[in-house]
Amino acid sequence: MGQLCGRCIQLLRDFVAFVQRMSSNLVQGIKECLSLISKCSCLKQNSSKAKQLYKPILQPHERVTAQEFLQHIETGFEMSPLGKDPLEALRTLAFSENPGLQQSAALYYLHMSQHINVPLPVEHLEPFYALLRSTDLEVQQMSSLSLVNFLLEGNIDKELVVQMGLLEPILDLLESEDPTVQCNSCACTMILAVSESNREAIGAARGVTPLLSLANSYDPRVQQNAVGAILNLTQSVLQLCYLKQRGSQRSAPRSHAETWQQIPAADTHMSPILFCGQADIQAEMVAEDILPKLCSLLTSGSEDVRHASIALLWILSQHPHNQDTLACVNLLQSLGMLLSAHKTDPVIVGHTACIIKNLSLSKNRQRIIESPCVEGLLQTMLSTNTQEDCLHYVTSCLAELAKQEGATLCMVQWMDEPLTKCLVRLAGQVEHTEPSFQAASIIQHMIGHEKMMLLLKSHTREIQAYLKNFLTHQEIRFQQLGISTFCRLREDPEFSLAFRKSQMAKLLEQVRQQTEETQELLRAAICHEDSSYLSCMAYENLPDPRA
Repeated sequence: MGQLCGRCIQLLRDFVAFVQRMSSNLVQGIKECLSLISKCSCLKQNSSKAKQLYKPILQPHERVTAQEFLQHIETGFEMSPLGKDPLEALRTLAFSENPGLQQSAALYYLHMSQHINVPLPVEHLEPFYALLRSTDLEVQQMSSLSLVNFLLEGNIDKELVVQMGLLEPILDLLESEDPTVQCNSCACTMILAVSESNREAIGAARGVTPLLSLANSYDPRVQQNAVGAILNLTQSVLQLCYLKQRGSQRSAPRSHAETWQQIPAADTHMSPILFCGQADIQAEMVAEDILPKLCSLLTSGSEDVRHASIALLWILSQHPHNQDTLACVNLLQSLGMLLSAHKTDPVIVGHTACIIKNLSLSKNRQRIIESPCVEGLLQTMLSTNTQEDCLHYVTSCLAELAKQEGATLCMVQWMDEPLTKCLVRLAGQVEHTEPSFQAASIIQHMIGHEKMMLLLKSHTREIQAYLKNFLTHQEIRFQQLGISTFCRLREDPEFSLAFRKSQMAKLLEQVRQQTEETQELLRAAICHEDSSYLSCMAYENLPDPRA
């Protein structure tokens, strides 16, 4: 057999290289597939199958203990914590490998949780560790439910549950196959996350990851509790915003259920210091690719799930490090569709407007302009059911966007007679300070466009009315906005003629005279301060340091 020529050798080398590249991609694909399968909860031990394969033998001492415990319950059962001997018997049942004995202990705890009205001693928490770790599904269901009941009634201290080491088995149950166990463990996590120290422990134990997976559960109970738990993990931010916005008039909400009902989203730019304790949790959420999951939750049929999801997005949007990631096309499309579908829901409208405003402060404003968000915000103003707080957030967001010419062009594109009438009406409602100012600001930014000028001309009388109110307003920002709007409108011949007929020039002259008088008073005050300062220095025989 002869030797291969150079050309054939090169062909073989190219073939080998091709196979190696293909093999590398194939191996990587196999690894990714196996990794995804290994993380699925279906590979976890199935308790029903485990019972078929292995049935623990009832030990003699366990039989005796069970009989004594049952006798104690039958002869003198009271809804109060157990004494030393019955508690030791309960502990024996809980730590038994026999599912029947564990079920008895779990059933006792469940019955207690539904009737007890006194705090549960710390000694009674120890058996929970074994019950939550049980491979028996019924034990998991009953023990997790009883723990939820104890926590809800305040019979167990939330921090103590974590200190006793129960957080780990609770988080492990999040990955159960059973919806009831998932629901109960989510509820436990949600209640525990009300405590600040517990939030840190849950974040450190990477409890956010399974919660994000359960947030997409097909079971609405699981879905709602998972989203509530995620929201409570960042609740300290919400409470700080609530206190900052409402002052001391009312107490801060105690849980996520109160949070999204009571708090219209704050539109103030939060200081990064408020997020110090939440940065790691938020970073994990973003790293776990939370956005697609939250986008799907925004379309949930459950109102509570939608509210929790939009509130969580608002929290994330306030952190500057998250804003570029959040300002993606898919999320902005989802927010625009959400506004269109729920334009009368104050929670959705208020939070969405604040999210868009937060994201508009980033370099991704052009994406917002190209999304359906601008149209959605404009359309919400037409709803007669829109609350004043929501109008504040919507108009504030639009006014911020209108500062950029590209956004102004987009707004003008969607403007029509009903929207123009709505903006002019809002601007004229000076008693509603913020919506009035922001609506007038939006109008002022759109004045230079021909389409907008044509729309505004049919509301000349109303515009003159709110300009007069602005020019005589106590706040200088209203006066300045009124003057700048007047100057821009006066460039149009029709508006200029209307202003002359309504004696707007006379009102402006009065404002000018008042301004000059104020300036003279200020100059006199400043001169008086300077002369007093110089007299004092002369009295002390000191040189003027300002010379």
